[in-house]
Amino acid sequence: MKSLFLATAAVAAFAAAPALAQEPVGSVGLTYSDSQIEFGGLEAESDSYALDGVVAVPAFGRWTFTAAANAAQTDDGVDDDTAFSGTAHLTTLVGSDVRVGGFVGASDYADETALTAGTEIQKYLGKATLTGVVAYTSADDSDVDAWSVGADAAFYATPNLRLNAGLGYVTADAAGVDIDGMTYGAGAEYQIGRTPFSVTAGYSHADIEDIDIDTVSVGLRYSFGGGLQTRDRAGAALPGSGVMGLLGAL
Repeated sequence: MKSLFLATAAVAAFAAAPALAQEPVGSVGLTYSDSQIEFGGLEAESDSYALDGVVAVPAFGRWTFTAAANAAQTDDGVDDDTAFSGTAHLTTLVGSDVRVGGFVGASDYADETALTAGTEIQKYLGKATLTGVVAYTSADDSDVDAWSVGADAAFYATPNLRLNAGLGYVTADAAGVDIDGMTYGAGAEYQIGRTPFSVTAGYSHADIEDIDIDTVSVGLRYSFGGGLQTRDRAGAALPGSGVMGLLGAL
C-alpha cells in the first residue's frame, strides 16, 4: 500500500507540473543497470530497469518548481523488488548563473519508506555546470538516519554531448551502528542529431564499509522543451532528477 501511494503521488506531481506554466522543460528516460557486489570474499550480481521523468516549470518571479519521479525493478537472482521515489525542488536564480534552493523527497523499497530533505546549488559556466548538495535522510522502520554530501561537474564537449563526473560521502546511524561510505562515478549523454532522443551511459562505484558495488548503466532519454544544456539551465537536471543524480548514486 505504501508503494502504491508513493508511486501515485509521484506520478501525479509529475503529470500536474506542466499545468503550472506554459514552458515546461524536462525529460523521460529508461535505464538498464548491472551491479557487481563484493562482500567478505563473496560476490553477487543484480540487474535493474528504471523508468524516470523530470519536469521544471517557472513558479513565480525567478523561482522554479522541479518534480521528479522514478520507478525501478531489481532482480538479484533471488528476489524481484520494486522501488519508487519522488522529489520536489524549489529553486531560484541568483544573478544569471547561480541556482540555489531546497528539495524534499521520499522513496519506498521493500516496504521501507525513507524521507529526505536537503539544499542544493548549481553554478552555470559557458560549457559546464557545477552542482553541490547536502541532504538528510531518515527511515524509521529500519532506524536509519543519514547525512550525505555530493558534488558533480558536467562539461559540454559539444552541444549534443554531455560528460560528467561526481563523488559523494554518506555517514549513517543504522540502529546504533555507524556506517560511512564513499561513491564516485562518471557518465555521458549524447543527443542524436536534432531529434529529442539521447543515449546515456554511466559507471559508479560505492564503497560502504566492507561492501563494494560497481554499477554500469545504459539508457535512452526523451527531452522536451530544449536540449541537454537547456535542461541544466532550466532546473531540470537537479540532484536526484538527472541521469547521474547524486542522491541516486548515494
